Amino acid sequence: VQLQASGGGLVQPGGSLTLSCVASGFTFDRYAIAWFRQAPGKEREGISCIENDDGNSMHADSVRGRFTISSDKSKNTVFLQMNNLEPEDTAVYYCAALPDQCGWVYYGGKFYHTKSPEHWGQGTQVTVSS
Repeated sequence: VQLQASGGGLVQPGGSLTLSCVASGFTFDRYAIAWFRQAPGKEREGISCIENDDGNSMHADSVRGRFTISSDKSKNTVFLQMNNLEPEDTAVYYCAALPDQCGWVYYGGKFYHTKSPEHWGQGTQVTVSS
């Protein structure tokens, strides 16, 4: 099982990046793929998730309207299109695979994660700075 994340880099505020997560070694359609990020000194944050069986997707409030998650089943790849990037988006971004559905429950302005990912990819650094 492997999740290969790529696409990070240095970008100016207001700029865009697209992250990719290529999956192998498991049945892609039976898993949800999520993106998490962790900034120095901060807790890991789940920001986006997509369920590959039905295409249902969700985004944390911190990125909704700026980030879009999508999936290309023909390539076993999930993308995270990030627009209007802010310095606060600087973090290491990780993709992860969860069986069936994301298991994210939205309540009181945040998502609660009802299960942990089975597989993690390596991180890719995103730095937003002028």
